[in-house]
Formats: sequence, C-alpha cells, structure tokens
Amino acid sequence: MAMLWLVFLPALLAGLIQGLTGFGSAIIMMIFLPAILPIGQGAGVATLVMAASVITLVYRYRHAIHLRRIILPFILYASVATWSIHLTRVWDVHRLRLMLGILLVCLAIYFLWSKSAGDRKYPWPVAIGFMLISGFFNGLFGIGGPLMALYFLSLSDSTDEYLASIETFFLFDTIYVTSVRVATGVLVASNVPLILLGMVGATTGTIIAAHLLNHLDINHMKRGIYLFIGLSGLYYLFF
Repeated sequence: MAMLWLVFLPALLAGLIQGLTGFGSAIIMMIFLPAILPIGQGAGVATLVMAASVITLVYRYRHAIHLRRIILPFILYASVATWSIHLTRVWDVHRLRLMLGILLVCLAIYFLWSKSAGDRKYPWPVAIGFMLISGFFNGLFGIGGPLMALYFLSLSDSTDEYLASIETFFLFDTIYVTSVRVATGVLVASNVPLILLGMVGATTGTIIAAHLLNHLDINHMKRGIYLFIGLSGLYYLFF
C-alpha cells in the first residue's frame, strides 16, 4: 500500500503534469520519493519513471525537433550534472533536504509571480546560467526541467516546437544521466520494481493528459500545482 501512495499515484500525477506542461514530473516525484529512498536514488528513479512517457512525446512531436538548438545546451547541462551526481554520496542528507526545500519554494514563488516567464527572450549569459543551474540540480535531485523549459519556450514559435525541444532534451538527459548513476552505483538493481511501477503510473498520467489537454483551464491548474510545490518545499525545510 505504501508503494501505491508513494510511487504509483505520484507517478500518475507526474505523467499528467508532464503531458500538460512539458515538464515538472521530477518535482512531483521528488516530493514523495525521499520518504522511501536516499535522495540520489530517488532522483534516479524519478528520471527513469518518466522514460516511456518522454519517448512517447518525442515520437509524437518528432516533426518539430531541431537538434541544433538542443545539443549545445545539453553538453553544458550534462557536464555539470555529471559532477553534481557525486555530491549526493558526499553531502549529508540534512543539507540535501534543505537544498531541495529551498529549490521547491523558489520555483513555486517564481512561477506564481512571473506570469510572463515563458514569453521572454533570454540573452546568452542568462541562457547559459539556466543550463548550468539546471544541470547542477538535475544531478542532485533529478529536477532540471523548469529553467530549461523557459529556455526552450523562449525559442519556440509553437507548442509543438516547444514540446519537441524539451522532450528530446529530456530523452538525452535520461539516457546520459542514468548511465552515470548506474556506473557510479547510485542506481542499483533493487530499484527496478519501483521504476516499473512508476512507469505504469506515469504512462497512465500521460494518456489522461492527452485527453484532458483541450478541456482544462491550464492556468488555474498550474497555480494549484505551484502552490503544492511550494508547500512541499516548506515541508522539507522545516520537518
């Protein structure tokens, strides 16, 4: 029963959010997974849980993929993530929980108050900062999507183009970062049952999202999601 509440249902919600907004699945998963796994393993599981959903979305929007705008950001992002993955085995759990809490609260505040975040064009120094910060937090917690989503959104002329870019980026990320986590012993064979259970939930959520996309007030739903993220961050900061 604990696995249902802490893996399957969060994965279902994560798949739903990813299918509607293009990112956010790892944030939702990392609200729950640290209750049953070390933070580094939780980040690895959260990444792999979404693999099937990400592959599905990449295939769906394959006609709008522009690899040239994805490869350089991924190289910068992956180089920092490779380093920060090792920090999960060195830093103490309390420090990691504090950093996760601060990250979640900051993300919630930013998205709640910055209504035009996705409409801005970012200069290269800011864009590079997005890539480096995203890679750092992806290596620690598997949460690298929000700033990269803003980056790709600023370059895209359509929803299809945005989703093609961000999901292809996440596919590269899943393959590379998971390989590093396996090679360094962060992810182990005993994590496989949780990953498979989560994949079922995430795929279910993605399918639901495809049917709901044209019937929901996305702006109201996003505000509810961001409030939930902020409250979860406060939980990690104070409990």
